[in-house]
Formats: sequence, structure tokens, C-alpha cells
Amino acid sequence: MSDTTIVSDPTLVSIPDANDTSTPRAAGRTFLPIREPEVAAQPTRSIGRLRREDAFRMLGAAAAGIAATAWLFTQVAPLSGVLPFILISYLFFVVFYAILVRFDESVVGVKDKLATVFFNSVAVVLLLALVDIVVFTVIKGLPAIIHLNFWTEDLTRGGPLDPLTVGGMLHAVVGTLIMITIALVIAIPLGLLCAVFLAEFPGPFSRVVRTVVEAMTALPSIVCGLFIFATWILLLGNPPSGLAAALAITIMILPIIIRSADVVLRLVPGNLKEAAAGLGASHWRTVVYVLLPSSRAGLMTAIILGTARGIGETSPILLTAGYTTFYNFNPLSGPMTSLPLATFSLVKQPSDNQIARGFGAAVVLMVLVFVLFLVARIIGGKGAGQLSRSGLRRARANSRRAAARVDRQPLVVPVSAGPDRRPGSESGAQ
Repeated sequence: MSDTTIVSDPTLVSIPDANDTSTPRAAGRTFLPIREPEVAAQPTRSIGRLRREDAFRMLGAAAAGIAATAWLFTQVAPLSGVLPFILISYLFFVVFYAILVRFDESVVGVKDKLATVFFNSVAVVLLLALVDIVVFTVIKGLPAIIHLNFWTEDLTRGGPLDPLTVGGMLHAVVGTLIMITIALVIAIPLGLLCAVFLAEFPGPFSRVVRTVVEAMTALPSIVCGLFIFATWILLLGNPPSGLAAALAITIMILPIIIRSADVVLRLVPGNLKEAAAGLGASHWRTVVYVLLPSSRAGLMTAIILGTARGIGETSPILLTAGYTTFYNFNPLSGPMTSLPLATFSLVKQPSDNQIARGFGAAVVLMVLVFVLFLVARIIGGKGAGQLSRSGLRRARANSRRAAARVDRQPLVVPVSAGPDRRPGSESGAQ
């Protein structure tokens, strides 16, 4: 017979707590622990949106910081200047905001709020700097870019004394597109193959290659131009041309594409490659049909980084292609200019019209980079397993067509040619 205490009504009999050491226990008896009262679930706090209390705190802290800085500048310290005023106001704002948050939050909450304010402030400063650069460039180049001839003519007839209605930057646009196209045609296959080698075939040689690639990432652009100038032009006797400039740009962007693509390829989940290997796919088929499609968006980002680096360089093109004011569609011979080189050459001129043309060329360069970035993002699409709206619509349409095709097909039962001879069947019994 068990020596366990059975309680029929817990409201009439008190059950001692098994965790209570003050009450002596009887030997051989079993004590049931008392159930702890349920604690009400606390509502989760969203950290992805700005609450009304936080907005009031920031506004109050900002007003107090500006007022304290104004009092400090006018009554206490002999300070002046816009930048010191902004910096000191920001420090006062952080202090006052921490004090206001501490009234309702713990120390951990105060640290979280201060970190959020700091990182958001850095993002705002960077965004303002970018907007300032773009707006300043557009304003300086606006007198030139509003004319149609700026987009449709070269600079053969546009001298320092000619008005802005004469001459344009189309020759620099053509040269930039030709040089960056040749560079990408060479760099993209080599870069992706090298990245696949580093990610999929580790070994002593791959470690050496990765070290060299990382060292070449910080290589100055002028060194690439000097190398092509010394080998392609002086040693081999080729003339300065767009091809020579494209080779210099290739040397610059190749390590960037390799390093970025290597990082992206190593982030692909290993179970995808293991599943392909389990289905019998070879290593190269796994790379082509699993690894590269899964990291398509990241590879396009690597190509964008390399393109942005190569399209904005000036010194390699100046050494290997020279400067010209007319069209040159032949990359094998003759000088060929680019938008960065045209900007560098024109903004140094004393003429206001030439300076406006130089800033206009910078505006065209920004527009060109934005268009290339947009095209690359469209081609790259979303990451693995993420469908866009159009892709989701296509997937749903395919599912509906497959379901309709299955519904239309009747169920066909195969009939054997001879009688069924299995034991127990009717034909066998007959």
C-alpha cells in the first residue's frame, strides 16, 4: 500500500510545500508542490516605431538644449560660430533626454534610448551630407544642364568664351560607357570565378590568393594607371586609348568584386549544397544551379560596388587615355575622355561657363551611376526564397494552372492483359 497522501478537496486540507525546509517531513510520505499563481503577461513594447512619449521627450530635450547653449554663448563663455553651437546643443540635448527618460525607464532603458538617438543622429548627419553634395552639384551645374545641346553635343565647338548654348558632354558619356563596359566584361567573369574558387575550393593556394586580393583592395588607383602605362603603352608600344583605360579600371575593380562576391558565396546555407549533393548533382552543377542563383542579389551588389569604384576614377584614365573634346567610338586607338576626367579638367578653368560645364558633367555622372544601380537591382532581384510581387503572381498562376490540369485528367486504372491469378481473386477462383 502506497504511503502517498491523497487530497480530495484542496480547499479543506492544507498540503505542505515540498520546497519549504522549515517544516519537518515524515519519512516515506510524498508531498505535492503548491502551484504558483499565474503572472499576467506583460504587453510587449514595440521598439520599431516612435511613441508619443518619446517624441515629447525629444522635443523638450531639444528645446532645453538650444536654450542652454544660447545662454552659455551669450552670458557665460565667449563662444561663437554655427558649428560649435550645434555640437554643444547636441550634447545638452543628449543629457536632458537621458534625464527625461530616466523618470520612466530603468538604466537599461536609458542606455537603449541613448544608443537609438546616437545611431539615428549619425544616419541623419550622413543623409544631410549626401543631400548637401547632390544639391550643391546640381545648383552649380544647373546653368549648363538645362540646355539640350549639353546632352546631345560634344565639346569641340564649346570654348571658354562660348556661351552654354554651344557644346555638350555627350562625348564624355560615350567614353565612360565604353570604358566601363569593357572593364566589366573582363572583370565580372574573372571576379566570379575567382570568388567561387576561394569559397568552394579552400586550400593553401586559395589562402594566398585571398591575401593578395585583400591587399589589392587598398591599391591606389594611380598605381593601376602607372602599371598599364608602363606595360601596355611603353613596353608593348600601344597608343593611349580607351582599351588601356579599361584595363586600368579592370585592375581596380577586380579585387572589389572578388572580395565582395567571396563573402556573399560563403553566406549561402550549407544545407542547400548538401541537398544538391544528396540528389546526385556534381560540384560544378551545384555551383551553377544552387550557389550562384541563391546569392544573385549579393553578387549584383558586389558588381555595383566595383562599377561605382571604376566609373568615378580620374587618374588612371588621364595616364592611359588622355583628354579630348570630341567623339571617339574606337577604344583601340586615339584619346578618349570620361565624365570624371572632364569634370576635373573643366572645373579648373577660370571661365564660369567651363566651371558650369564641369559641374554639369558631375551631375550626368551621378545620374549615370543611379541608372546603373537601378538596372543592377532590377536584374539582381530579391534574395533566395524571396519573391517579388510579379514573381508571386506568376507562382500563383502556375499553381492554379497545375491544379486545373490535375482536375481535368481522369483517373486511369491500368487493366492487365490476362486474368488476375492472385490468390483470392475472382478470376483466380474461376
